[in-house]
Amino acid sequence: MIDRLPLAPCPVTDWSDERRTAVLRATRWGHRWGRFGWLRRALVWSALVLVAVLTLYGQYWLHDVAPERERLAHTRPDLHQVFEAAELADRATAVVDLVGLGNLDATDTARSLPALAALGQVWAVQYDNAGLDTAVISRMIVAHAEQAGVERIVLVGHSMGGILALEVAEHVVADPDLDLLAVILDCTPIDLHAVRAEARDAGEDLLRWMGWLPGARESRTLRLVVEVAARRDRYLLSHRHRLPTVDPGALTEAVTDVLRDKIFSRRAASNGLIEAQFRAIVASGALDHLGALAVRRGERSAPAVVFLRPRRGTDDEVVDVDYTQTVLFDRIGGPQGQLRVVRLTGTGHANPIQQPQAYNAAVATKIVPFLDRLAGQDERPVLAGGR
Repeated sequence: MIDRLPLAPCPVTDWSDERRTAVLRATRWGHRWGRFGWLRRALVWSALVLVAVLTLYGQYWLHDVAPERERLAHTRPDLHQVFEAAELADRATAVVDLVGLGNLDATDTARSLPALAALGQVWAVQYDNAGLDTAVISRMIVAHAEQAGVERIVLVGHSMGGILALEVAEHVVADPDLDLLAVILDCTPIDLHAVRAEARDAGEDLLRWMGWLPGARESRTLRLVVEVAARRDRYLLSHRHRLPTVDPGALTEAVTDVLRDKIFSRRAASNGLIEAQFRAIVASGALDHLGALAVRRGERSAPAVVFLRPRRGTDDEVVDVDYTQTVLFDRIGGPQGQLRVVRLTGTGHANPIQQPQAYNAAVATKIVPFLDRLAGQDERPVLAGGR
């Protein structure tokens, strides 16, 4: 009975915060270090923090960077057959497709352009995920052409892929056994000034990450963070008079998409490849390559250049196509030029997969007849600024 009686509250009347602090100081680790005690304790804590950081860094390198570096070391460029030539007589011509920034393999893009088969065989370049070497890609194309009995090449480059196509073209045009008929540039930035400011800033931020963070070229964790952040418009809800909020469902969907398409997919471009692609834009020698292509070699005419672009320049949110067109016209257009401009209605930035009808119609009605005439003539007609 006595045990069940409630105990009366016993207030603490002798509480002293100063005494509590003194007891903590007297019992803490290293309290007996009188000489330079604070410095010695700071050094010990720094060492403990450093051990923790190094442990985390070791796990990051072991489980994130090293496996990806091992995988990338065994990648190599490749060339895929997408379409046979629509006509048997066109088998001696090959159309080679190259994709742009952030993409690894041109197969899906080339597959969306069956109209190219009216020119000849259609091949797609798969880049080396460890980096870019246009000389290797050029030798691969030349070797494949020799094996397939191809005598004439048409290069197609989408966005940044056009810069690579021009560099590859300078190698191919020097081969005495191959005739480079034309280079088709789809919304290609002719130099860094042609890249709109927001896209240029994103690429420069990537280069800074690659420059100071060890393992950034291979890190899948960094890739996940950057890709999810780039999709923030999908899950970040803005409000007029208060801070933005996060939609958990949309965030989960964005993370899932990135994991599926960018992290675990073997068809995704690596960080190192994207860095190399952007550096190709920064250090673009496209104007020099254009000049080299314009030089007549013996009895061969200089290859034509076809520039694909949206009808309205503002429809391309990545590249200032009006600027590129002006530069192209100044360099290779005019009365003695070999430039053909094709404007597409309803398209954006280098998006044949999203707008296959517009692209295939342009290829069938404007590009194929133009290149067929070039293939059958010694002297190529001037069609600068064509519609």
